[in-house]
Amino acid sequence: MKKSIIIFLVVISSNSAFAGFDLGGIISAGTDLTKAAILTDGEVKQLASDASQATDKLNPVAPPVSPYAKRISKLTKGMKFEGNVKPTIKVYMVKDVNAFAMADGTVRVFSGLMDRMSDDEVRYVIGHEIGHVNLGHSKKALQTAYTTSAARKVGAASGGTVAALSDSALGDLAEKLVHAQYSQAHENDADMYALKLMKANRYDPKAAVSALRKLEKMYGNESSVFASHPAPGDRANSLEKAL
Repeated sequence: MKKSIIIFLVVISSNSAFAGFDLGGIISAGTDLTKAAILTDGEVKQLASDASQATDKLNPVAPPVSPYAKRISKLTKGMKFEGNVKPTIKVYMVKDVNAFAMADGTVRVFSGLMDRMSDDEVRYVIGHEIGHVNLGHSKKALQTAYTTSAARKVGAASGGTVAALSDSALGDLAEKLVHAQYSQAHENDADMYALKLMKANRYDPKAAVSALRKLEKMYGNESSVFASHPAPGDRANSLEKAL
């Protein structure tokens, strides 16, 4: 299979739903992005849901009959999560080694990661991603992404925060969310959430360490390579101490 990458197409929509927009306002609105966007929890979840639908359209989602979809369903069956947000998990048939989550509970795992990790290691990755959601990190990441994306400009120009967005605005927002960077403190907190989840579900907690060691072996202990999840070696060391 040829290696795939996530591509977000920038398209100017000519649909009638966007015909009344002030194009000058779209270009100029929200240029002062020093202040974080104020979004309600409902708006955050709606934006995350819209962004996840955009990424699903632009990436090959494993169908239910796929071995990847069957495996992810089997290894998450009965998994208990602590927190208010429950994940919606799908697999992208993309060979990159990655996974991400959004504030509405969207979790997407790439087939390239599943190819390299055991079931418990994948469970750790899912736990880590949903940890970002339940600990509020994904909400903050969305607010930050929104302030620097076309979504805010469109919303401002149309007179509403989360008005119907064009494909290009959603694509811009989604791209920023997929590549969102978390602080080392947030990464460590999400790792501890995942470790607690592993123990609560009676999975092998050592799989969290082995998963990070695999990433360290592939990419080194550098944050620039696995950008959204910095320093896998340092995180593995922290989890070993916790264990």
